[in-house]
Amino acid sequence: MSTAPTEGSVAPDFTLPRDGNSTVSLNDFRGKTLVLYFYPKDDTSGCTTEAIGFSEQIKAFADAGAIIVGVSKDSVQKHDKFKAKHDLKVILAADEQLDTIKAYGVWVEKSMYGRKYMGIERATFLINPEGKITKAWRKVRVKGHVEQVLAEVEKHNA
Repeated sequence: MSTAPTEGSVAPDFTLPRDGNSTVSLNDFRGKTLVLYFYPKDDTSGCTTEAIGFSEQIKAFADAGAIIVGVSKDSVQKHDKFKAKHDLKVILAADEQLDTIKAYGVWVEKSMYGRKYMGIERATFLINPEGKITKAWRKVRVKGHVEQVLAEVEKHNA
C-alpha cells in the first residue's frame, strides 16, 4: 500500500492505454491543467453519473484550460463500450495492473455489508501545468462534485 500524493506534491507519472486504442500519459499534459479522476467501475450508477457530469461540462473545463482524464481498472474495451453507450466526452484510461491507481493512493480497503475488500476510492486530483497536485478530493460524493472541480479549475486558471 503506497501513500497518496498530497496537495503541493509532484503528481506521480503514468502512461496508460486509453479508449480509442491509444495511450495517455502525464507528459501529454505538460503546460496544461489536468483533472485526473479515479472511479471504481464503468457503467455503475455513481460512475456513470460522474462521467456524464464531466462530459456535459467538457466545454466549460476546456474554456477554463483543463483536460479531463478518468481512470479505472476496467479494460480499454469496456471503456470504449461505456463511452459509446453514454456519449462520454472525457478520456478514459485503463489501469488493469493498478500501478497508477496505487501510485495515487486510491487502491484502498472498502467494506460493504460487513465484507472487506480492496477497491478504488473515488478521488479527483487537479494537476497544474508544472505537474504538481494543486487540489485533491478524496472519498468523493458524486452529487455536486463536477461543479466543485470546475470552480477550482476556474479559480486556479483565472
